[in-house]
Amino acid sequence: MPDYQHHWKDGTPVHLPLGKIVCIGRNYAEHARELNNPVPDEPLLFIKPSTSAVHITRPLDFPRDRGDVHFETELAVLIGRPITNASAIEAEAAILGYGLALDLTLRDVQSLLKEKRQPWERAKAFDGACPLSPFVAADKLRKDHLTFTLDIDGKRQQTGDTRDMLNPIIPLIAHMSSQFTLMPGDVVLTGTPSGVGALASGQILSLELEDVLFVETRVI
Repeated sequence: MPDYQHHWKDGTPVHLPLGKIVCIGRNYAEHARELNNPVPDEPLLFIKPSTSAVHITRPLDFPRDRGDVHFETELAVLIGRPITNASAIEAEAAILGYGLALDLTLRDVQSLLKEKRQPWERAKAFDGACPLSPFVAADKLRKDHLTFTLDIDGKRQQTGDTRDMLNPIIPLIAHMSSQFTLMPGDVVLTGTPSGVGALASGQILSLELEDVLFVETRVI
């Protein structure tokens, strides 16, 4: 098992177990288009196991023998209470904190799986496939919308704004809870904006959420 533990921005641990990581694909139309994917009619959900989570500040390491590994920067939501078939009010109340994540993807593997109409886990669920940042308490961030960015080697690569999501955060979490119970310590990844690409050795990745959270990592 990995030694990952949820933490707050100030370094104190979040006393919740690491649970499942529930993700949505193609939640930004521009990202769907850049990969020549159709925009889904309903949320396209998949799950990363807890073994995929690592601290984002550690050097990024990943399989080197399975083709390109792409970065996908995403807003991460930490769930703080159990919810099943949640209303919008219940879904919002279940949000304990916000952070950032990289949904690392074996793109060549994923393309092959899609051709065969097979599940994506081989491309999305490998050890280290979900670097996670510390979290900021939900009440420390504005409620109307959130923005986040990724710079690689000092150059802006991705910019995300929750107003551009096809499935906004609260309805998305409510929908997820109608498919399976979300538990304290679970993390929801809310999709990536356009600008994804392959990682290369030596790159420095700098991620920022609003002006309250900044993390940096590098590819080994």
